[in-house]
Amino acid sequence: MYSAELLDHFEHPRNAGEVESPDRTARLENPVCGDILELTLRLEGEEREGKRIADIRFRAKGCVPAMACGSAITELVKGKKVDEARKISREELVEKVGGLPQASAHASHLAMDTLAALLRNI
Repeated sequence: MYSAELLDHFEHPRNAGEVESPDRTARLENPVCGDILELTLRLEGEEREGKRIADIRFRAKGCVPAMACGSAITELVKGKKVDEARKISREELVEKVGGLPQASAHASHLAMDTLAALLRNI
């Protein structure tokens, strides 16, 4: 049912936890299923050159795909400039976890929406 990549992100999450003294925090909840995803990040660099995501971490409560997407989204954006991170697509996230069953698509939407909230107004 779940891909090997998705299960790997669930069983061995990357960047789990919370950034100490974060520059930004975003926490969203899916009102339908109750999944929760929180992202925290620390930025580095100069404004004119484009801030870079020095560290990003996630905490998730919910289904296996929600936790895997939280892990995968941090891998996709860590080290990128904020403008680059904003351009990451839901399709890239789904590919990173090896695909999602249709019934689990909500997990990728939650991850993308939380990332958008995190990067808003930077």
